Amino acid sequence: MTYKPKSEFIRTITERGFLADCTDLQGLDEQFYNGTVTGYIGFDLTATSLHIGNLVQIMLLRWMQKTGHRPITLMGGGTTKVGDPSGKDEMRKILTVEQINQNAEGIRQVFSNFITYGDGETDSPLVNNAEWLDKLGYIDFLRDIGKHFTINRLLAFDSVKSRLDREQALSFIEFNYMLLQAYDFLELNRRYGCVLQMGGSDQWGNIVSGADLIRRVEGREAFGLTTPLVTRADGKKMGKSADGAVWLNEDMMSSYGFWQWWRNVDDADVGKFLKMFTEMPIDECERLGALEGSEVNSAKVILANQVTTLLHGVEAAEAAEATAREVFEKGGVGDDLPTLALSADDLGDGISIVQLLVRSGLAGSGKEAKRLIADNGARMNDAPLTDASTFITPDQLSEPIKLSAGKKRHALVTLD
Repeated sequence: MTYKPKSEFIRTITERGFLADCTDLQGLDEQFYNGTVTGYIGFDLTATSLHIGNLVQIMLLRWMQKTGHRPITLMGGGTTKVGDPSGKDEMRKILTVEQINQNAEGIRQVFSNFITYGDGETDSPLVNNAEWLDKLGYIDFLRDIGKHFTINRLLAFDSVKSRLDREQALSFIEFNYMLLQAYDFLELNRRYGCVLQMGGSDQWGNIVSGADLIRRVEGREAFGLTTPLVTRADGKKMGKSADGAVWLNEDMMSSYGFWQWWRNVDDADVGKFLKMFTEMPIDECERLGALEGSEVNSAKVILANQVTTLLHGVEAAEAAEATAREVFEKGGVGDDLPTLALSADDLGDGISIVQLLVRSGLAGSGKEAKRLIADNGARMNDAPLTDASTFITPDQLSEPIKLSAGKKRHALVTLD
């Protein structure tokens, strides 16, 4: 990028790799340079926890606040009832109002670890779009908002076009989602003076539509900014692991498991992830990212500690590192490993080692567990497991059992 930003926020997100596209980068930079800017990101409530793929957006809001501006975290209590078609091959599952409200409670826990809420100039209001979307009159909405959209334009959106090109159904309820998201931006502009919507690159069409709607209805300037799709060195999407999503809520994934994911990232990802997911100086991120061989492991520990501290606190990060050191350097059990606690009823007269590997999350299926054992990748109490028919009795669980899959993934099995 040849443009040199004047504002601290645009300069920071550019240096750290958060910027993909902007409707008017120079104009937005001037807004940030000359005063306090209010901007928002919407989060639909499709699960009880966000995952690390959402950390890109959360860190963007955090940097906005740290550089003296006001971020809005918009909870999609209304839009979740419809379902965002962006990036999806089929219609999202329609959730009940009760499920959406439960998800809102789970997701709300994460934001306060990164963003300050309150009534100050740069404090964030936590807003739910159900406040206005649930009250919309359909005919009034079509007359006042729908008239500003053409079917031709909506059909050109990537989220629509890709589905139609593959001859996959796009429901009318999903088609309405784009109008509702644009209306959110308009409503936030009216209520909070919000002039910026941010989001992932797959949201570009929706974001531009919102900015255009504000210009048409209110005659005011508004901006859109998107972040790139962040992938790992192996090409996989951020937020996924061999066992599924890497969740942000402690009840969905232990702080040790979270720490361990970052400790195990590919060498090539260290520098990029330090820039995006920590607040360390750019020069230090680049220095650590350039380390090679065994030295890069120290950079991975720093990455894991920094990200875990932001989410779970410094004590959780220190405990995770201590557990990892105990497990990897001393061959011990560690106090903070993911734990499968079996009841006497669960155990009965005994349980197969294959079931334990699956239930502890170290294998995705019985077939995978058997293959792990056959490939000499499974261990129990640091001794190789060679027989998939191994049966664990209640007597053997008088003390916790440590199971391992490969060199880096471990779990405890205990008897309640």
